[in-house]
This record gives sequence, structure tokens and C-alpha cells, in this order.
Amino acid sequence: MGEITLSAASLANQFCFIFLIINFGLGGGAGVLSGQFWGKKDINSIKKVLSILIRASIAFAIIFLSLSQFMPDKIMSIYTSELPVADQGVMYLKIISLSFIFQGISTTVNILFRTVGSVKVALFASLTSFGFNIFLNWVLIFGKLGAPELGIQGAAIATLIARIIEFTVVVTYLFKIDKKLNFKLKYLLTLDKELLKSYIKIGGPVLVSDLILALGLNMVSVIMGRMGSDIVAANSISAVVLQFTNVFLMGVSNESGVITGNTIGKGDYESAYKRAVTFLAMAIILGGCSGVVIFSLKYIVIDFYNISDYTKSIAYQLMNSTSVLVVFMSVATLLTKGVLRAGGDTKFLMIADVLFLWIISIPLGYVAGIVLELPPGIVLIVLKSDEILKGIWCVFRLFSKKWIRDIDYKEKDNKNLEACFNN
Repeated sequence: MGEITLSAASLANQFCFIFLIINFGLGGGAGVLSGQFWGKKDINSIKKVLSILIRASIAFAIIFLSLSQFMPDKIMSIYTSELPVADQGVMYLKIISLSFIFQGISTTVNILFRTVGSVKVALFASLTSFGFNIFLNWVLIFGKLGAPELGIQGAAIATLIARIIEFTVVVTYLFKIDKKLNFKLKYLLTLDKELLKSYIKIGGPVLVSDLILALGLNMVSVIMGRMGSDIVAANSISAVVLQFTNVFLMGVSNESGVITGNTIGKGDYESAYKRAVTFLAMAIILGGCSGVVIFSLKYIVIDFYNISDYTKSIAYQLMNSTSVLVVFMSVATLLTKGVLRAGGDTKFLMIADVLFLWIISIPLGYVAGIVLELPPGIVLIVLKSDEILKGIWCVFRLFSKKWIRDIDYKEKDNKNLEACFNN
């Protein structure tokens, strides 16, 4: 539907992305605990973790829903100074924000399910939601099957309905079908203070790290937004292709965290290290394959969009840069969101996110894009330079073995297990 609509949806989704990343942080912190508890076969503690997780997600959902309903114009003004883009973004944000509570619960519960090996429910919920979303987008955006042509509002409504369907599948499985946890609604009314302290200690840095990352990525969008709607539209196309190629990487990252956490929970630290190195090799291979796919399919993908030749030329530049960056992004994602996080090394990862993103890539990206007005492809590499530096730094951390920690909230101190390799 053109650059303005595409830019509006892309920029409005950046605010939604902050909420999503917060839920990844909440779920990631809980996953560190539940993954190791599952290795110890401590089901009761996993139920308590899930109870804390759901309540925290609902609290953040209410905050983001309120902001989206009462000050959507102010939110959009952060991302763009172009009034037509902002106006359409406001319409989109007010509708899609109604899905936050449903999305938050579904996302966090699915993350915890993965740590106990219940992966089929997430797959079924995602496929069902995906199918309805695609169909309803076609119907409501373009006015098919007798429906009104709603454009960007139709896209938001379709996503809202899809989130409700996904939520229904996940909650039904949690309370009616799942036998591993046997979770009941009454558990949401209980609170283990000692476990809450452990969750804050381990999960706090995860949440802060992911929130810092989300805000940083939003700053990237703000810089791109100030460079014009053509660049925003081109970047959104490049981002979609990157998301498709990253599907396999995210699966490996999630599973690497599950396997690493379960293995450490069993006390088999040497195997945890060897498996972590194997996952690193897989990330490098997947990153290389993704780069080849992005570079090879750029012309086919970009031609699907109703955009100007100038916007297409920018999209080609961004996808060329992305095809190189994706290798480093693969390594950084697997280590920060999978292996090292599951090992309990959450404070180190928080420092890594702050150091490289906010001190290096964002300031240099602002200078490259706004001050020097360099070509978009170069600006993107500068804005993503934190992924390169973070990936390299985390590889050294992996080989140091200092990231392996056994978590037991019933003990006052969590012991660093580096010494177990020196016997």
C-alpha cells in the first residue's frame, strides 16, 4: 500500500517491539530458573516461577496498553516527524495495543514450556495464529469477501484477532491438557518470597538487558525515521527478510538454552560446555546460510512491494549489508539469548548489551546517518556494529567457562563452577 502505510506500521510496531522484548526478558529470566529446575526434577518450583512470570507480564501489558491508548500521538512523534506517517501509525497502535495482555501471556508461557520440553503447543499455537493472521490481513486490508477495505486498521485488527486465538490455545493447554506441570489457577494467588528474590537476582539482569536492547533497537528506528519514510520502508522490507532467515537461528538459540540449562541442572558441567561449543558452530553455519539467502533473494523479495525505484535501491543496499551482518548477529543471539543466559551469566550479558549498543553503535550511528548523511547501507552496518563486537566478546566468554553457574534459590549464594573444570 505504499511507503507511508508501510512506514507507519513499521514504526508503530517498534513500540510494540519494546513490549515484546520485555516479555522475552521476563520469560528468559524465568527460563534460566525453570530450565535448571527441570534438570533437578523440581516441578513445584517451576509452578511458582510460572506464577510470578504471568503476573509480571500482565503488569507490563497494562502499562503499555495505557500508554498506547492515551498518548499514541506522542509515541509516534518520537519515531517520525512526517504527519501522514504518524497519523496512520496512531490508528494502528490504538488497535494493536489491545492485544498486549493476550500476547504477553502467550509469549511468556510458551518460553517456559520450552524449558520443560513442551514445544508442540507453541508450534500449534503459532501456526494457528499465523494462518488466521494471513487470511484476515487479506480480507480486512483489501476488503475481500464483502468486508470493508480498512487498510492499516485492518492489519491491526487481524493481528489482534490472531493474538486472541493464540492466547486461547496456550491457556487451554496450560490449564486443561498439560500434565507435566499440572498448573492451576489458584497458583496465581500464591507467592514464594525466596523464589521471587532469586527470580529478581537472575531474571532482573535479563529483563534490564533485553529492555536496554529493545530501547537501543528503537533508537535505530528513530535514526532511520529521521532519515525519511523511504529509508524506513526499505529497512522494514530488509527486516522482514532477516526475520524469515532468523527463524532457524531462533529455534537453535531457544533449544540451546533449554539443553544447556537442563544439563547444568543435572550437574553435568563438562557436557554443558561441549554442547555449548557445538551450538556455536551451528550458529556460524546458520548465519552463513542466512547471508547467502538474503543476498540471493533480494531482487525477488523487493519486487513484491509497491514502492518507488528510489526506495528499492535503498532496500538493495540494506539487504547487502544485512547479508554480512547476519553471521555476527547469529553468534551474538545464540550466546546472549541461549547458551550464556541459560548458564546463569546474566549480569555479564547485561553489561555487554549496555557497553556496545549505547556507548558505541548508537552514537556512531547517529553521526553516520544524521550528521554525515552516509549511504543507508553503511549507516546500517554502523548501527549494528554492537552485534559484531558483542558476538566476538561473548565467544571469548564462552571459552573461558566462567558463565556456568548452578542456581538453587534455597541457598544464599550461587556458586561459580569454573573450578569444576580444573580437577
